[in-house]
Amino acid sequence: MVILIGNQKGGAGKSTLTLLLANYLTALRGRRVTVLDMDYQQSIATKAVKAKILENEPLYEIIPSDLKHFPMLLKVLGNNQGEIVLIDLPGKMDDDGLIPVFLAGDVILCPFNYDEFSVDSTLLFALVTQKINNKAPFIFVPNRIKTTVKYDTRLEVDKVLQRFGVVTPGIADRVDFQRVNTLHIPAIILPVVLPVLDLIYESYLLKEEAK
Repeated sequence: MVILIGNQKGGAGKSTLTLLLANYLTALRGRRVTVLDMDYQQSIATKAVKAKILENEPLYEIIPSDLKHFPMLLKVLGNNQGEIVLIDLPGKMDDDGLIPVFLAGDVILCPFNYDEFSVDSTLLFALVTQKINNKAPFIFVPNRIKTTVKYDTRLEVDKVLQRFGVVTPGIADRVDFQRVNTLHIPAIILPVVLPVLDLIYESYLLKEEAK
């Protein structure tokens, strides 16, 4: 199974959500996971290097990769039965090399914030990816929600996004998210993220695997 995590807007929490899901799947669900870090900043790969310097092995393999190597990587990883491949996508969508990546996705996750720029980028990401791959379930994850966001604003945005996919419960903004790494999810944020991660896993990942 291939899960894409993407959004054009920087700061939406794409890489953090990838780490949260990778840690959750391995530590709490006992699944085999490989992360392809295709983001230009490669923050996940950097965290993995830091963990190894401290002589801590990550729970899963993290491969820094660019778009041109994706077809070969997918061919290799696709032979591993039961493997879940998480792909932290690049923040830009102006590369034709993204087309085979989008086509490979079994599930697409899109973290976003409730601000004008993030919502516009989120809609564009959804439009483009669904034109290429309209079979994969599209899941919007409201992320790093500020306490200042109005309830009516959230309802309006969710209503628009629901034309393209499902909107999960939101994840509140917490400074503790900065402590998420390739080794664990800080216990203090588990009550915040588990309802969302459980929903994604039980309602979408398991169903897609059963097809």
